[in-house]
Amino acid sequence: MTRFVQAGPAIRDPYTSDWQLQGWLDRLLGPAGHAAAKDRLAALAADVLGPLRAAHHDAETHPPTLTRFDPWGARIERVDTAAGWETLRASAARHAVVALPYTSDAHHTWGAGARVVQHALLHVWGPESATFTCPVAMADGAAALLTATAPDSPWLTRLTSTDPDTAVTSGQWMTESQGGSDIARSTTTARRRPDGTWTLTGDKWFCSAIDSAMAVALARPDGAGPGSRNLAPFLVPRYTADGVTPADGLQILRLKDKLGTRAVPTGEVRLDDVPAIPLGDPTTPGLARMMTLVVVTRLHNAAAAAAGMRRGLEHALSHATNRQIAGGILADNPLHRATLGGLAVDAAGAYALAAHAFTLLGADPTGPELRLVAPLAKLVTGRLAVASASEYLEAFGGAGYVEDTGIPRLLRDAQVLPIWEGTTNVLAVDVLRALTTGDGARPLLHRAEIAADAAVSRLPGVADAVVAATRRLAADVETAAADPRSDRVVAGARELALRLGNTLTAALLLEHAAWAADRGDDRPALLASLWTLRRLGAADVSADLHTHFDQLI
Repeated sequence: MTRFVQAGPAIRDPYTSDWQLQGWLDRLLGPAGHAAAKDRLAALAADVLGPLRAAHHDAETHPPTLTRFDPWGARIERVDTAAGWETLRASAARHAVVALPYTSDAHHTWGAGARVVQHALLHVWGPESATFTCPVAMADGAAALLTATAPDSPWLTRLTSTDPDTAVTSGQWMTESQGGSDIARSTTTARRRPDGTWTLTGDKWFCSAIDSAMAVALARPDGAGPGSRNLAPFLVPRYTADGVTPADGLQILRLKDKLGTRAVPTGEVRLDDVPAIPLGDPTTPGLARMMTLVVVTRLHNAAAAAAGMRRGLEHALSHATNRQIAGGILADNPLHRATLGGLAVDAAGAYALAAHAFTLLGADPTGPELRLVAPLAKLVTGRLAVASASEYLEAFGGAGYVEDTGIPRLLRDAQVLPIWEGTTNVLAVDVLRALTTGDGARPLLHRAEIAADAAVSRLPGVADAVVAATRRLAADVETAAADPRSDRVVAGARELALRLGNTLTAALLLEHAAWAADRGDDRPALLASLWTLRRLGAADVSADLHTHFDQLI
């Protein structure tokens, strides 16, 4: 008897096959700007389809290990990672995934659009990186912080190097076991020595990319007041000058056994008078400085969510076109087409939100608009990523539940996205704070109004849904901004934030749709319509998802 073997999913070129990515690059960079990025993106896509897939698999199947002592009892605190992890580290440097927005050539070519190109690189590279996107995010955040506080630091040069032999990544040591996201309860202290240098003492509970050569840690300087605002960021070198011997007083207590992101070495760290370098004036409140790093990492989180959703969709589409069911090919089944079509719309929405956030980062990294958009982008895309990953597993049936197919990893890794850098509830409270500063939600609501006006002639029903949603939002935002600490407002913060994020996404998709329609492409209008009617109008669009399936993917 011949044994049936189902073909595994294949992925197309993640750059040339993604018409949505290419359209957004054309609009945000202009044709000349996109043309200047094409060779870089094509080279990265070729690596993703080739050696990086093998490196990704190797890193996933050979998780990191910790050796605290050598055979004779000397403390070495060595974290060993797979060869594939090192290949991914080198590729991040070589393809300038961190470095690009910090290079003079990129600024000369794209200006503020260098962050748009960086986001495109992350979109292509991230899903095949065994979540090396985590140290990449923290390296970028650390580079942004050093640019603002210590631009002459040799560490900044190494964080933004494109030479794999000199490039480093950074960890981020914020949380402690007694406080978690409530960093106001941090007990790590910073002490100034008589010679003017600083040391840190305390325990940090969740330290990702513990194999990085440096980390940025929060600590409370001697004499600083209570609360989170008086914490200050410090750069902690992991090793002494020889690059091998662990820093004095630094101990890795254990590696975390995590649900997902298993290739990323994450540990608990004890600091006992560990040498550290203050980033900015440690005698002044420093949490605002640390937020420079946090905003960047939150945006990387959103980029990882959108990229993972798109790659998961690619896997599910490949399987559907090869899977025989009663009545023919799975991809021809109306119900399955509607399901995958909905996932395509969600992936497009996540990409639009992440792309907008990176555009703001390039244009005004400290602006009030980004202060609101950063938590919204992470909040919305993180939740979408988990829901989508669950659907991708379902799309494979039993094979989606079997570890060696690689499909379960999509869900395990997605679950970190709503947790790392602030849970949904923590981010929702950040959104409330942002509503009371600067112009609050005014730019977002104004953008939605303009998008609705522009859509009236082409998509009247869609425009009506945006107008109605915006009016309700404006009233609820006014109420929240007037008394952001009331029990009623805080209890509803999650839903308010999701509505803000969904409305902003609708506006962004409609903006892009109008641009594309002027160039004869109606596909973005279809995506914008389906997102808006489903997310803002609570409409059943299943029949449209089935009918227009081929246009959506």
